[in-house]
This record gives sequence, C-alpha cells and structure tokens, in this order.
Amino acid sequence: MAAAARSALGPALDKTTGTLLYNAAARLRDPKHLGFLVGYIARREILTDLQLSAALDYVKSHPTEPLDTADFERACGVGVCVTPEQIEEAVEAVISKHRAELLAERYHFNMGLLMGEVRSRLQWADGKTIKNEVDLQVLHLLGPKTEADLEKKPKAAKARPAPAEKQKVAVVETGEVGMETRSLLEQLRGEALKFHKPGENYKTEGYVVTPNTMDLLKQHLAITGGQVRTRFPPEPNGILHIGHAKAINFNFGYAKANGGVCFLRYDDTNPEKEEEKYFTAIREMVEWLGYQPYAVTHASDYFDQLYTWALELIRRGQAYVCHQKVEEIKGHNPPPSPWRDRPVEESLLLFEDMRKGKFGEGEATLRMKLVMEDGKMDPVAYRVKFVPHHRTGDKWCIYPTYDYTHCLCDSIEHITHSLCTKEFQSRRSSYFWLCNALDVYCPVQWEYGRLNLLYTVVSKRKIIRLVETGAVRDWDDPRLFTLTALRRRGFPPEAINNFCARVGVTVAQATMEPHLLEACAREVLNEQAPRAMAVLEPLKVTITNFPALKALEVLVPNFPADESRGFHKVLFQPTVYIEETDFREEVDKGYKRLAPGQPVGLRHTGYIIAVQNVIKDASGHVIELEVTCTKSDMLEKPKAFIHWVSEPLVCEVRLYEQLFLHKNPEDPSEVPGGFLSDLNPDSLRVVRNALVDSSVLSARPFDKFQFERLGYFSVDPDSKEGEMVFNRTVTLKEDPGKA
Repeated sequence: MAAAARSALGPALDKTTGTLLYNAAARLRDPKHLGFLVGYIARREILTDLQLSAALDYVKSHPTEPLDTADFERACGVGVCVTPEQIEEAVEAVISKHRAELLAERYHFNMGLLMGEVRSRLQWADGKTIKNEVDLQVLHLLGPKTEADLEKKPKAAKARPAPAEKQKVAVVETGEVGMETRSLLEQLRGEALKFHKPGENYKTEGYVVTPNTMDLLKQHLAITGGQVRTRFPPEPNGILHIGHAKAINFNFGYAKANGGVCFLRYDDTNPEKEEEKYFTAIREMVEWLGYQPYAVTHASDYFDQLYTWALELIRRGQAYVCHQKVEEIKGHNPPPSPWRDRPVEESLLLFEDMRKGKFGEGEATLRMKLVMEDGKMDPVAYRVKFVPHHRTGDKWCIYPTYDYTHCLCDSIEHITHSLCTKEFQSRRSSYFWLCNALDVYCPVQWEYGRLNLLYTVVSKRKIIRLVETGAVRDWDDPRLFTLTALRRRGFPPEAINNFCARVGVTVAQATMEPHLLEACAREVLNEQAPRAMAVLEPLKVTITNFPALKALEVLVPNFPADESRGFHKVLFQPTVYIEETDFREEVDKGYKRLAPGQPVGLRHTGYIIAVQNVIKDASGHVIELEVTCTKSDMLEKPKAFIHWVSEPLVCEVRLYEQLFLHKNPEDPSEVPGGFLSDLNPDSLRVVRNALVDSSVLSARPFDKFQFERLGYFSVDPDSKEGEMVFNRTVTLKEDPGKA
C-alpha cells in the first residue's frame, strides 16, 4: 500500500491523504481491493471520509472481479465538484423553508436539521463548508446572539408512567416478557445487531470470498428464499443450564424477530457420552422456554455426506492421516506431524482402513491442513472410536470432530447466521477455510458473550460430582441452575427469557448475580401466581368468642390487586393457626404483630383478634393462644394484619438458599479446597409439617402460588395424593422477617 501511494504522490504526503490511507487499510481487510482504493486516494480522486465510506461499502458489496470502474466512481462521487455557489444556493433554499421557525426559536432552533437537509441535496459537499455557510446565513437572518439566546432551552418534562403501568408485565406469544428493558425481539430485529442480510455474507468482515462464492450464494438464496436461518446445536451429553437459555433465546429469538426459522440440531458426534434422556430433556426445555424448532436434526443425519467430503478433502491435498498420539498434539505448540506431506493416495487408503476398523483408538486420525486463529495447527477431523452410536448403531467406528462437523452441517442446512459463544472465535478461520476448501456454501459465524451466574457451577463434570457425592439429588435439584432445576424450583420460562433480555446480546462475557434472575421471577409470578395462605411454623389459636355456631366461609381474592381474576373460599373456624413468629409475649419497639395488649387483624376475615391467655408446655414454650375476636369496623385499625389457616392440608415445604458460600466456587484463590469444600450447609431446609389452606388441593406439579407474606412456591413433582410438596422459588421483595 505504501509503495503504491509513494509512486503516485512522490515523497510528499499531506495529512488528509495520510488519514484516508490509514482508514482504508484499517477498514478493508481484502488485499485484492485495497490497492484499487489506494490508487484513487493517492490520485486525490477520493478526497473525503464520506467518499471513502461510500467506496468501502461499494467494494464490500461487489466482491467479484473485475469492478465496474464507472459504476464505482458514480457510487462514491469521484470527479463530482460541488462549488461554493451551489452550497450557498442550497443553504439559502433550506433556510427559506424553515424561516418562520428560525425567527420564532432563533438560536434555539436545531441547526443540525438545516445541515442535514443541505447534505441530502448535495451528497458530496464538504461538511465544514456547509456548516460555515449555514452559520453565516443564520447570522445574517437573526443577527448576533442576545442574552435570551444564550440561556439554556428548558428540557421538556418526561411523562412518567403510572405505578401500575411500570410494574405491569406483558407476556407475549414467544415467551418474552416486556419490562423496563427492550424485549429480546426488539434487540434482535432488523438492523439492531448490524448482522449481514441473507445472501450478503461477503459483506461481513473477515469473510473469505472465492471465485465460486457468488454462485454458491445465489444457489443458497434460491433454496432459502432469502429467509434467515439459525440453529441451536447442543451436545446431547448433559442437561441445559442458564447459559444455554441465552443461546436458545438468541438463536430462536433472532430467527423469529426477522421472520426466519431455527433448527434444533443435536451435535451427536461423541457416542461415548450421549444418552436418550438428554435428547428428550433438551427439546423439552427449548419448548418450555416457548420456542418450536423449524426442524429437529442430528449431526449423525449427515455422517455419509461428511465422510464423502472427508475423502474429497484428502484428494484436494487438504487433509492427511496422522499417527501422532493424542498427548503429542495437545496444546498450542505441538511438534509438526511427520506425516503431513504423505501422498494423497496413501492417506485415502489409510482413511479407508480407519473406517474398516483396522486401526485401534488413538493410532490414527484424519487432520486438516490449516493453522487456526489461536495458533493451533492441523485440527483433527476424524478419530477412531469403537463405540456404537445411538442412531447409527455399529455402522461407523470413526466419528467426526466438532471442528470438522459444525460448519459443514451449517452449510448443509443453509444456515445464514451461525451464532455461538465467544470461545469459538478461534475456530472462525477453520469454519471459513473448510467450507471454501470443499467449495460448498459458507455461512457466517458470529460470536457473542457467554452468560454466567455467581454462586454456582454449570459444567457437566462438576454437576456429576455434586450428584455422585450426594450434595444434590440430580440434575434437576432446585439449588442448581440447570433449566430443569429452575423449572422444578418454580421459575417461569417468561422470567428466564426476560432475564436473558435484560442481560442483552453482548460480545463481552456477562457474569450476573442470582438475585437479578430472582427479581425477574418475582415480576412474572406477581402476575401469574394466585394467592394462598400457608403457615410454616404453626401456633394454635383458639377463638373463645367465635361469632358463629359453625365455620364461616371467607372469600379470598386470587389476585388482590385485580379482584376480577376471581376468588377462592377458605373456612374460618374457632381454631386457626398462625406463624409462631407472628406472636411475642414481650413487645419491642417497632414490633407491630400480635402480643398481649396488641391486637392484629386476620387477613380477609374482617375480624381483629386480641390475646386473652397464653398456654405453655412444661418447658415454658408457647403452644397455644386463647383470643377473642371483634369485627374490624368496631375497633381502631390494628398495626398489622397476619395470615392464618384453618382446617389446612399438612404439606412438606422445601426452602432453598444458595448452594455455595462464595461467589466463585471454582476459583482457587477464593476456594483453595475446591468447589466441593464450599457447599452451604444451610442450602436446603425441609419443613415437613407446614400447613397450607385447602384451596391448593387440586394443584398439579409445577403449579405456582404466592403464599401470602412468605414468598412464591411451586408444587414439586414428588407430590403424591395426600402428600403435597412445595418448593420455595423466591421470597417476596420485602424481608419476611421484618416487623
């Protein structure tokens, strides 16, 4: 580039030209076209950054040779001369158009509007010249600025939404929850992410254009009709976790937001670790989050085609059979393979021997001839594994690797946007290289930041260790952050989707506090979970002057803020149960609940109770209260209203806290003894004799309730007839122990 510029300019290089040359080199990675642009800059036919931007856009949009020079020059204003007289006339016309507003608002008028309109009339005019002319003509019209002109224009007051509107959660068809942040669909729609349009893969920085690229893209568009296509490609060897929720939302969400489709493709290339239960659980979780795959596919669907392409890769001299051991080729600086340059025919015969099972595991691999972005040389494409596959049985004893399989499966399915997490960035070069080496359609890989949570582990190996040691029951233990565990604990899918929307689609890795996910759950459950009353630590209360001969029916609203959503009936009898913590014999300052001489209201009954007698056992522990009740409209309003139950169901309630004590249990600097030494001994407390009002009797597993003043709870699948089990999802926003 420097040589081309010097030959045209000689030793002299002015600052403007130098800046244009630097920007051209920085913004265009294609060496074929860089020299072409340098020539125009050096000959001073491209004079402004505006022209350079137009030139770069043109070059990226026309990747094939040769470029149409006349069309290029028209597109970036080469040879167009805008005279001062033209600028003066254009400014005069625009000011005349806005004359009335200018005279009314004077210097508070938005002058950028004037300059924008002039620029739209004279595309290639110099911006500074336009600004100077606008300033001059405005001064001529309005005269010098006065003191009033120098005062800051008062800001228009923003309309604040009503409190109810601010809290309202709108659940839409796909499971996204609209809250204060933009929904995920809004973040992913159209130009929001600056992704390429289908068929315009070549406009992506770093995309490699070959002589066949444009024909392959035409064929691709003929097959897809210009439709956006994404895929979610999990390995079926474990359960999905909260990080996968972001991937699911991103892949399915981007397709949906742009009128496209998303494949669910199982990356089943490692038969040793794959189990049917994982396939089922993965699809179940995708659908639970509110998404339907366009098609469910498997990498193994394409094993025959992948093998055929491996043979072709060898024939083209781009792959070879290698006998280095796994230990020898690990790391980033392994010794080069002594078999790299073996004859093509020899590699073809040896690869066929691999397929026929003539080599033991680890004795031979097929490797591709390339250097990856992270410096790794010649990644493995195939390895020997004498393990039957769950779908293909004993047909194969060689299996393709991720580096070989992933991009080719994307190509077969005509994926337009291959979205993956940042750690796969180092494989982008091999992704493009392999598709181009085989002359097949090449999608575009885009990377985004992973989503991690503090106070947890999500790796399959570590979760298996937790299960094996008995620290958790299984992959769906509600203390974990797998998606099955979150569902079992009672997190609504809308809350998880909204959490992903709040995190946003970022390139940087996001590590979040669990309480942010819990806040999303509260906002959704507040709208979805009907109210019920439950008592975790019961204290018997006998009403000595009960106002009726038999039980009274009390109507309790399912959603107190919106009684149009219905009521349920609760029996109110002479014997009720309250929380033990809602009574004290001695009153502290600020304590507002039940005590001798301090009555409280019983929620929803319309009655206030006052203590008459405190009954204790032999150890002095309070076991019963005798109280009187009075209609609430006959007394002064009490300081507090408490919940209660009468003729309740006896249930088991499981109360969960964080599984680990430290934010980063896998970090040796925080937890030198390893993550298993960091377990929270109080992560689970089981209340075996909790009392819940009988309105929940017909509830089914995963049904959700707000137990008034306690938190949000979900029915656990362990529940049986007559033995209901509830998991606490999250506490209420308020501290449940506050006075």
